[in-house]
Parts: sequence; structure tokens; C-alpha cells
Amino acid sequence: MATTKKAPAKTAAPVKKTTVAKKTVPAKAAPAKVAAEPVKAKPFKDKLNKTQLTAHLAAASGVELKGVRAVLAALEATMLASLHKKGAGEFAIPGLVCVAAIQVPAKKARKGINPFTKEEQVFKAKPATVKLRATFFKKLKDAAV
Repeated sequence: MATTKKAPAKTAAPVKKTTVAKKTVPAKAAPAKVAAEPVKAKPFKDKLNKTQLTAHLAAASGVELKGVRAVLAALEATMLASLHKKGAGEFAIPGLVCVAAIQVPAKKARKGINPFTKEEQVFKAKPATVKLRATFFKKLKDAAV
């Protein structure tokens, strides 16, 4: 049988207590900004579907595809929660678009004159509804022009 020698246990060197002058430590550098300005992309000739959009965002931002999908899912959930009937009723993507839910009240049936035939008629009642209104900010308006 072969026997192996065990290495002797290393003991820590005794700590010397001495007074040391305070060292000046340079301040930590601020973390580099990932994207100070948005990445300028060339205009797309075709409409992007969800798969193409996630692939483009992953490539442009350097984030893995799974992370981009998670962010888009979280954005969708947040938007739905904000526009829910018990929610705030508004949702904004800063710098791009603001979406608001507008409550339209019910309308009763009424008599009126048809503007085309000039005959009197009864206009039907309409139930209360919710309309979505999107307000686009200057960046998107300028990009469309």
C-alpha cells in the first residue's frame, strides 16, 4: 500500500500591530453609461413582427433575447394594469407616447332630423363605452414627417 505524506498545516503569520498613516484612496469612477443617446437605426422598409422586434432590440442593446422578451412582457402587463378600469387610466412611455382611456357615457334614444334626407327619424340609444386615445410626442411626430 502506498502512503501519502500530508503537508504540514499552514499557520497564519502573527499580525503586527503598527500605526499606519491614513492612505488617500482615489474616488471610485462613476459607472459608464450604457446608452446615453438612443441607438439610431436605419428606417425599416417592412413592419416588424414580435419576433423580429425582440431580435432587433436584443442586437441593438446587447441584452440577451430572453431578457428582451421579459422586459416586453413586463411592459405589456404594466400597460394593461394602468389602463384597467380600476387603474390610473393613463400610461406613458416617456418621450414617445401617452395612452389614455376615455370613458364615453351612454346616449339615450332621441328624435332628430337626418341631415342627408331632411326627414325626421329616431336615433338609437348607445351604451357607455371606453375609447383609447394615444398622444404622440414630438420625437415620433418628427420621425413620421
